[in-house]
Amino acid sequence: MTAAALIPGVPLLLGLMGLLLPMKRRPAAVLGITGAAISLLVTLSVLLAATKPVEWKTHWVSLGDIQLTLGISAGHAALYIALAVCAVALAVQVYSVAYLHDDPRYAPYAAQISLFTGAMLLVVTSGDLITLLIGWEVMGACSYLLIGHDRRLPEAPAAAVKAFLVTRVGDVGFLLGVAILIVDARTSEIAVVLAEPPHTAALVLILAGVAGKSAQFPLHTWLPDAMAGPTPISALIHAATMVAAGVYVVFRLYPLYDRSPAALAVLGVMAAITILLGALSATAQDDLKRVLAWSTVSQIGYMTGALAVGSPAAALFHLLTHAAFKALLFLAAGAVIHAVGTNYLSRMGGLREHMPVTFTSFVVGLGALAGVPPLAGFWSKENVLTAAAHATEGGGATPVWVGWVVWVAALFAVAITAWYATRLLLRAFFGISRAHGPDGPDWEVGFDDARYTQPAAPHDPPGLMRWPILLLAIPSALLGLAAYAPGFRTALELENPHLSVAIVLPLILLAAGATAAWWLWRQVPGVDPALALGRARPLLASGFRLDEIQDRFLVRPTRALARAVTTADTKVVDAAVEGTGTTTSAVGAALAYAHRIPLPAAAAAVLAGALLLGAAAVLFGAAA
Repeated sequence: MTAAALIPGVPLLLGLMGLLLPMKRRPAAVLGITGAAISLLVTLSVLLAATKPVEWKTHWVSLGDIQLTLGISAGHAALYIALAVCAVALAVQVYSVAYLHDDPRYAPYAAQISLFTGAMLLVVTSGDLITLLIGWEVMGACSYLLIGHDRRLPEAPAAAVKAFLVTRVGDVGFLLGVAILIVDARTSEIAVVLAEPPHTAALVLILAGVAGKSAQFPLHTWLPDAMAGPTPISALIHAATMVAAGVYVVFRLYPLYDRSPAALAVLGVMAAITILLGALSATAQDDLKRVLAWSTVSQIGYMTGALAVGSPAAALFHLLTHAAFKALLFLAAGAVIHAVGTNYLSRMGGLREHMPVTFTSFVVGLGALAGVPPLAGFWSKENVLTAAAHATEGGGATPVWVGWVVWVAALFAVAITAWYATRLLLRAFFGISRAHGPDGPDWEVGFDDARYTQPAAPHDPPGLMRWPILLLAIPSALLGLAAYAPGFRTALELENPHLSVAIVLPLILLAAGATAAWWLWRQVPGVDPALALGRARPLLASGFRLDEIQDRFLVRPTRALARAVTTADTKVVDAAVEGTGTTTSAVGAALAYAHRIPLPAAAAAVLAGALLLGAAAVLFGAAA
């Protein structure tokens, strides 16, 4: 077995050990950190040593003439993704030691992170669809456990159930799509599957699972609510696992999608809606983590948009830079929450002087998110926009109209992203402190507040939380320059980096969005720029009320149908079965009674029966 199998194998094994063995806090922390660190080192060594894709497979079972295999296939692109997953997981494990310093359930938490990380790495390094499915399903189960980790918060269990159910809806399509691909190719080996003619229905079904796991329209509604989980888990889900899994699956199967314009059209429309939906919803959020959550929805839309317009390299590049700056932003957000005791921007302000390290990290992270040059997000987003612009010219598998839809949506989102990123920075770190608010001295309760008491004054986080933030700031600032490295560029099949005239328009839109937020802030110092949204603000804050729409037209009818089926089962099916039993018992009791009557009465009954039968025979005989 190849050393690449250790990349997912080590965190999976150590995670299982952490769950099955009774373990105190310190050993659990050592086990979690060690698993992520070993995977990181193995990934780095394999990446440096490999000159071609590392592959291993074994036959599992035969179903008729269908051969199911289990295997590993790790090319350079997969190894770069695995490197990002391991780095973020290691940062989260270290950060969590201090962040959950008083959590009595830390030991299973650390083990579940290891399992979650191993499952994502299994998806990334899988060489067949069965191995991919195993990682996909384990990741879904772990996300349920981690989102609902803090049982003291009423929001957490509900958010965990919602995430599980919504993603399972998509997974039904995903499983059907994978099954069709396996049946068509007569094997689960991905290399063979990719050589088969594309099955458009299967590819569209797989996109349902992608929409669920990667929080794309219309199955994105679970992701903002998942902020009820601990902040480090938000960083892990948003940056390197779960939401990135769907993007990577499409990347892995892209040779099939590249030969199916219909599937690319579905993907492009889904991506365009998601880009704008996520960006617009982020503009009106008061919860710091929900701003970042909606930004993830939008940025994943950029990745799926890049795939739709025929540039899997741009999608993967943006996935890598997004992993760095989104992990940075969530861990820095955790530092803010840890310091001020609330998630709400309306209870923040003036933190720049008290938290200089965290402020600097937010500047880097939000700048990369908005695409400010020369930060990492600028280069990867520029690749996505350039690919979309090229798709409008035709000549590829993507329909021209899809290229236009994705390009226009991505351009508008540049300005919107700059606006809400600037608003977040101003509301949290500038102006005066709004800790006491207009309603009194009590601090508003946020998702993470139950873990902490209000500190004497805001301050930068302790070392175990600070160092992961500082280290993540480095790739958030510089990772975009990797596009100039020949090895990295070749592995991802990126085009040579260049700044064309086409990039001028996005830069103008970026400056316009940031300036608009700053100008609104300056008009009335301390007033939320989101007030300018007017009557649209509640609509945007609710994510266009898609939760309400789903509840009204999907959840309620489903519950009503379930109640009707339950009633029918109870009143009709069960009643019929129970009634048959009751009737049979009654007849049996009557017969038993008849067998117990005295002899004279029995003889009289027999004679009476004989007379009746005789009379009936005479009457029927006369009638005949």
